[in-house]
Amino acid sequence: MKKRLFLFGLLVSWAVPAAAAETTELLNASYDVSRELFAQINPAFASAWQAKTGRTIAIRQSHGGSSKQARAVADGLQADVVTFNQATDIQFLVKSGLVQPDWSTRLPNGGSPYYSFPVLLVRAGNPKQIRDWDDLAKPGVGVIFANPKTSGNGRYTYLAAYAYALGRNGKDDAKARAFVGKVLGNVPVFDTGGRGATTTFVERHLGDVLVTFESEIGTIRREYQQAQLQVVYPTTSLRADFPVAVVDAVVNRHGTRAAAEAYLQYLYSEPGQEILAQNFNRVRNEAVLARHRSEFPAIQLSSVEETFGGWDQVGKVHFADGGVLDQLLGDRR
Repeated sequence: MKKRLFLFGLLVSWAVPAAAAETTELLNASYDVSRELFAQINPAFASAWQAKTGRTIAIRQSHGGSSKQARAVADGLQADVVTFNQATDIQFLVKSGLVQPDWSTRLPNGGSPYYSFPVLLVRAGNPKQIRDWDDLAKPGVGVIFANPKTSGNGRYTYLAAYAYALGRNGKDDAKARAFVGKVLGNVPVFDTGGRGATTTFVERHLGDVLVTFESEIGTIRREYQQAQLQVVYPTTSLRADFPVAVVDAVVNRHGTRAAAEAYLQYLYSEPGQEILAQNFNRVRNEAVLARHRSEFPAIQLSSVEETFGGWDQVGKVHFADGGVLDQLLGDRR
């Protein structure tokens, strides 16, 4: 009898790891304000994956400012995939030897399945009558947005304001710097990520206007219905492509490449694009876009490539140590 129990115990001990091995685990390191989005994407993909392969998959999330997340992955966070809001953060992982240089050619649209751009969110009644970027530089206007040094959300806000000023002043860089300096001077506190900036604006009641991605507005309105916040679309803004990539060094180690690649491809599928659009992201799929066209007002968008010569140039001129951003921030950097 004891021998039978012993053998049964061995069978159980062997069976448990075998069953557990059927579940694949992925870690997605993402930007700060994407929590609700991936809370919907992940179970939808898991169902599709199980229907296709017969296997279960568990997807864990890590969220923070996009650049902060990139540094965490470089420092050892075992993310199988990254879903960031600026290409420079993935390029940082390329330079760290974790992502292959051809990442942007593996998927359509340069590895970006969706995009957004900075818009303005004001309090009920818009008491400061904020209509465009010009108003953010006026004395007495409190402006809230995430720190451009740690957050892609904040970085796009900084660049969108700069691009607007260049357009208004005949590409006069000195005037653009002066304008953006005034905007930065109106920011009472810099949070490390977009979600923190939202909390500062809505819950701590600091500032008169929050600058954040259009894709975040719907979530803010749902969560803070009583605040009666109003969205203001500026005359122009800067397109924020949200790039995704497999972290090659990690999936090779984990043996999760097939699942990781399928996960990112799902973001381009019609079901994935539908979830993205329902969460106020602008998508690439024409059929999905047509269904949601009325929800997305037309706006003139520029790009980092058109306005600033690309991310490499932006990094050298604006975001390198001692660059334009540091000069404008002064002692606040």
